[in-house]
Amino acid sequence: MHILIIGAAGMLGRKLTQRLVRDGATDALTLADVVPPETPAGFTGTATCLAADLSAPGTAAQLIAGRPDVIFHFAAIVSGEAEAEFEKGYRINLDGTWALFEAIRQAHLADGYFPRVVFASSIAVVGAPLPFPIPDDFHTTPLTSYGTQKAISELLLADYTRHGFFDGIGIRLPTICIRPGVPNKAASGFFSNILREPLVGQPAVLPVPDTIRHWHTSPRSAVGFMIHAATMDTAAIGPRRNLSMPGLSATVGEQIEALRRVAGDKAVALIRREPDPFITRMCESWAPGFEATRARALGFTAEDSFDDIIRVHVEDELGGTL
Repeated sequence: MHILIIGAAGMLGRKLTQRLVRDGATDALTLADVVPPETPAGFTGTATCLAADLSAPGTAAQLIAGRPDVIFHFAAIVSGEAEAEFEKGYRINLDGTWALFEAIRQAHLADGYFPRVVFASSIAVVGAPLPFPIPDDFHTTPLTSYGTQKAISELLLADYTRHGFFDGIGIRLPTICIRPGVPNKAASGFFSNILREPLVGQPAVLPVPDTIRHWHTSPRSAVGFMIHAATMDTAAIGPRRNLSMPGLSATVGEQIEALRRVAGDKAVALIRREPDPFITRMCESWAPGFEATRARALGFTAEDSFDDIIRVHVEDELGGTL
């Protein structure tokens, strides 16, 4: 089994790599990102780590030259950056994806190459006004450049799969919480910040009201989604190849109360409220929660409470103790 991870230096790319190595799921890894990914510790197979810009001419063909059996495509810039840098967002989030799909198509026409492609999409493909919960057949009406780029990529994935060029599945990831590390440029970053920093005794800024509701899952569950997508029988999916993943719908206030139950009043006191009308307006148009009926029926699972999401972070990032 040869696996290619594009965007392997990012948080989910690193965690997926670690999980694959831990589980002994592959004997050959190609890891690519705009910065060189690290060779995974303890991996006894063949690992190739490349610094590569997927949107650059010829890069996609280079990445699939070894004919990987499974391709995980994470490479993207996040929502806030894609909104602020219009051309960069379309070049990386859309042009790079299309370049990958085209390179696979050309390889398929040349020698019958037919990989499984698992594409990291986003709940940003839907936009307000939104019902709650959002059904699986709700139309894609993105209200951000990032969501538009992901929605177009979903259509391409479905069409290339329909033509038999590859076996594709798009995974609409909920907002990942709690993201480890330092804050990124995602507009949704505060959802993680108000939990991650107080858990280690540091202050955090909350820019929105406690009533803001959103759809979340942990990094651990997100990795589980990707692995299940890579190994499941995709014949059960049918022609609608893009799936809204299970998750947990919670208000910011419910997040904070879960933090209080897990880490106490001292942690909650580190959250400083600094209202930001711009971020609040953005959040009010975001998805509050999904039914995810199709994904659950196909075997995708996630946490049932925000207490569990916080405990996952404590176990995976803080050594299991506070």
